[in-house]
Amino acid sequence: MKIVVSGGGTGGHIYPALALVREIKSKDKDSSFLYIGTEKGLEKEIVTREKIPFKSIHITGFKRKLSFDNVRTVARFLKGVRESKKMLKEFQADAVIGTGGYVCGPVVYAAAKLGIPCIVHEQNSVPGLTNKFLSRYVDKVAICFEEAKQFFPENKTVLTGNPRASEVLNYKGKEGLRKLGLKQGVATVLVFGGSRGARPINEAVLKVMSELREKPYQVLYVTGEVHFEQVAREIEMIGNPENVVIKPYVNNMPEILSGVDLAVTRAGATTLAELTVLGIPSILIPSPYVTNNHQEKNARSLSDHGAAELVLEKELTGSKLIATIDSVITDGKKLDAMKTAARAIGMPDAADRVYQVIKDLSKKN
Repeated sequence: MKIVVSGGGTGGHIYPALALVREIKSKDKDSSFLYIGTEKGLEKEIVTREKIPFKSIHITGFKRKLSFDNVRTVARFLKGVRESKKMLKEFQADAVIGTGGYVCGPVVYAAAKLGIPCIVHEQNSVPGLTNKFLSRYVDKVAICFEEAKQFFPENKTVLTGNPRASEVLNYKGKEGLRKLGLKQGVATVLVFGGSRGARPINEAVLKVMSELREKPYQVLYVTGEVHFEQVAREIEMIGNPENVVIKPYVNNMPEILSGVDLAVTRAGATTLAELTVLGIPSILIPSPYVTNNHQEKNARSLSDHGAAELVLEKELTGSKLIATIDSVITDGKKLDAMKTAARAIGMPDAADRVYQVIKDLSKKN
């Protein structure tokens, strides 16, 4: 199969796409891929590093308020459709998948107009504008949360999960934690605010750093690179407890997650997919600064089923954070119940599910 993949803007759109590419390659040695993104987006660097052929179009997102910029965006969209049609024909695509972000708009739309089987993959419980628009034209809509069904045509929608989740199952044990200086046989709490970190989470952790020193568990605290120097200055004054390892960034997160007992984090779709497939209980502090407040809705899809504790950022304090951590990590029965609930939500065969949808569509072409 020749498959075109498009998605960009954030890692949450790019990494599931790459996970899907790897899954298809493992099952179809003759498959080939073309990734269409933007020149300035994160996708160019990440995708080319994976040695996947990459081409770009120029496109910007719509403003939610009336703006003359939207006129320019329409012009760029139409130009992007023309360019995408040319790329799709030259590549002789058998199928096209869009994983979100405005760049996949003209690509997937062009595929639909050419009669090429196409799907969109929606990672969040509340879809973005691009995927809602494209759902009218694609053959299938793959979703990760049951809650997203209401936004798409029922006859097109299929629950697949997030392909990224399948990859974390390749890691076993606590070797990743040991490499970072954490001890074996001690309950471990991972605290991180996403790839860039989160200032409110950092502030809450710093307020209880002295209390953490006395806890029977250990903490891996990932500050985010942009916050690390400030955190380091604070730690220098209050002292670094022996049971707290502080890092600016972790580049092997799947390996780390395999040894974690509890995660304190934001509620990005990819993170939740990884946590649930591994059965990791979580304390979720959703970012209130995202479109449609989708992180809170993502988080509630776990907390409503007993897989996570939800703490809104406006309610977050140091004392609230440490009390919530203690209530989970020191209660064996609660911890086990949350693990079971998380695994019930996780979809370990997500990548294969999406692949089967693509495969079935390409056969009909």
